[in-house]
Amino acid sequence: MTSGSVSHRRADTRRNHDRILEAAASSVTCGELSFNAIAKKAGVGVGTVYRHFPTREDLVVAVYRREVEHLVEIVPQLLDTLPPDQAFRSWAVDHLARYMMTKRGLAGALQSAGASGAGAAADGYAAMVEAGTMLVEANVAAGTVRADLEPETVLRGLGGLFFLDPHDDWRRRATELTELLWRGMAAD
Repeated sequence: MTSGSVSHRRADTRRNHDRILEAAASSVTCGELSFNAIAKKAGVGVGTVYRHFPTREDLVVAVYRREVEHLVEIVPQLLDTLPPDQAFRSWAVDHLARYMMTKRGLAGALQSAGASGAGAAADGYAAMVEAGTMLVEANVAAGTVRADLEPETVLRGLGGLFFLDPHDDWRRRATELTELLWRGMAAD
């Protein structure tokens, strides 16, 4: 049996955890990963940040996992609300491109996280392949793309999104790259 105060504390702990990750994600984007700055942004004490994430590496890995989770979780929602070809395009332009552009600092921070960063990157890549597989399979079933496509190859093709400049006309450029890739994927 749990008391109301324990339940309230758990909810508060979860909210703090989420706010810290959100603040850290925007900090990594800016290239700054100061626990003091993150605590201030999250509206918590610096001790709370250290309680949740004892090391910088723990925080970087948690941010990375959270960001990849968002990219993977959106795929079924897109497939439920859009035709498969539009779901693919929306995921590539509206989600993946935005992530790759704004999270460049996260890639460097993840590399400096050592073995835990490498493990998170491998897990993240596997999750992204799974998301890509869902999109490719839905399009194969719809007859919009070739049946011989390898989802990993499609993801590698989308890797060019990493080089978009967020201060340029990135949406147009992401759409152009996605359309170029789509033409190569399209069923005859």
